[in-house]
Amino acid sequence: MKVIPVHADTVLRRLEMHDAKEMFWLTDTNRAHLRQWLPWLDYVTTEEDTRRFISATLDQDNRRQGTHFGIWHQGRLAGTVGVHNIDWTNRKTSIGYWLGAQYAGRGLMTESVSAYLDHLIFGEWDLHRATIHAATENHRSRAIPERLGFKLEGILRSNEFLYDHYVDHAVYGMLASEWR
Repeated sequence: MKVIPVHADTVLRRLEMHDAKEMFWLTDTNRAHLRQWLPWLDYVTTEEDTRRFISATLDQDNRRQGTHFGIWHQGRLAGTVGVHNIDWTNRKTSIGYWLGAQYAGRGLMTESVSAYLDHLIFGEWDLHRATIHAATENHRSRAIPERLGFKLEGILRSNEFLYDHYVDHAVYGMLASEWR
């Protein structure tokens, strides 16, 4: 079991099958909150859907295409952070994350993404580049890369279909040479 310390009350731990119940509960109880910015809520309607997601992330890890971690705060799952996949030829990846509404505003995500970058992306994997895409109107999500010193590289217009409309994405980038 891979664990990355964040601070005294928080760790990142690779998602495992036994986390499905708690992860589904967190998703289900935050459905309206998450639906504002995440396109997959209609596809996660049962605990079994969450098990399939975790299984896919474990397969992703086994294929060396990234790892998804749960953010565990005071022993409870608060959200997740992971990468979409890794382009080993160009040594780059993109980061995705979400947090339950009850955990927002505490700095948990900024600290978690920072630890993920330190230990995995620019640490163990020794990648050259990481990006974060966030809907331009999702100010909380955009604040994460801004706080961490990522550079705004541009806006992708109508980049994601979100239930009934398209949203633009701000693209932030960080190079290994710029990280701390």
